Amino acid sequence: QVQLVESGGGLVQAGGSLRLSCAASGLTFSNYAMGWFRQAPGKEREFVAAVGWIGTRSYYADSVKGRFTISRDNAKNKVYLQMNSLKPEDTAVYYCAADAEYVGWDRGPSGMDYWGKGTLVTVSS
Repeated sequence: QVQLVESGGGLVQAGGSLRLSCAASGLTFSNYAMGWFRQAPGKEREFVAAVGWIGTRSYYADSVKGRFTISRDNAKNKVYLQMNSLKPEDTAVYYCAADAEYVGWDRGPSGMDYWGKGTLVTVSS
């Protein structure tokens, strides 16, 4: 059974930083691109960042480019999202996802192979 378990969410002031982690089990981790989506209250789930199978390629939503960094550790079956210069508009539930395909994550959440249950990030002004 595949499980993706997020951690690291919490309350932070604007301008602060958080590091999210996602631990994967039940799948051959290096066979999957990994990434993050987020969903703010009353809004649709949106793409944040994705990283390729060995971690050398990544891409980001324009809204987080230059502030967030995605990385992965295939030895630990983990993917990370370092979030710096956080803004109140970054407040959302952040979801880890896995998909066999690396391209197309920015088209939206449909078709992802696996999802975590999410971790809440709240940025206060």
